[in-house]
Amino acid sequence: MEFVKDELAVKLYPNRAEMGKGAAHDVAECIRKCLKEKEEINMIFAAAPSQNDVLASLLEEPGIEWERINAFHMDEYIGLPENAPQRFAEYLRGAIFSHKPFRSINYMNAAARNAEAECERYTKLLKEHPVDIVCMGIGENGHIAFNDPHVAEFKDKKWVKQVELDLVCRNQQVHDGCFETLEDVPEYALTLTIPALMAADYHFCVVPAPSKAEAVKRTVCGDISEECPATILRTKKGSVLYCDADSSRMLRETME
Repeated sequence: MEFVKDELAVKLYPNRAEMGKGAAHDVAECIRKCLKEKEEINMIFAAAPSQNDVLASLLEEPGIEWERINAFHMDEYIGLPENAPQRFAEYLRGAIFSHKPFRSINYMNAAARNAEAECERYTKLLKEHPVDIVCMGIGENGHIAFNDPHVAEFKDKKWVKQVELDLVCRNQQVHDGCFETLEDVPEYALTLTIPALMAADYHFCVVPAPSKAEAVKRTVCGDISEECPATILRTKKGSVLYCDADSSRMLRETME
């Protein structure tokens, strides 16, 4: 099932596997299109269990010249050991970055002694490499990247900033199996802001699982507001939301 709400295309699938394949096909088509127009392109990737299916399927897509793609990630915990498996850099390294010959892979250094200087360094990189494609998800509280509702700003003057994570966001990391207890989840992170994410031309937002049903409904049906940061996607042409049967349950109920 497919429909459009404002500028956001919404695609509903019966299960996670088909959702992942459908999203990966669209991402791959977009990559090929962009590489016909430019010598190299720039992509931002989200790191979360919700991205497992799309990234696995994307690796199988043929005809992608990975050596012409510069890769970035969108957020990172502060305070985890460098080799901690929960670090988003580690997730992306295992899920995609180590499998393909990217032109460059650009990590945030959340262990930097001067967080503000690191934010400025990564901002400079992003502005030197205007982003073409973002592969992203939505949090249980409607966040995109780590822009939780209490820190989300649609007109943020910064492109990268340090944020305090809210309780819903931190609990989600436990629900997802990334941490054993809430006390293990870091309280702070570095994140790309909403203007940095929305500066890209194309957004592919993959959101499976029953825990995301409320966030999906709010994203598609609610007011466009920082109270649900993902609603900003409805203002941007080139944005597509992919859901499975579980995450789209409440949305489908409103349409019946």
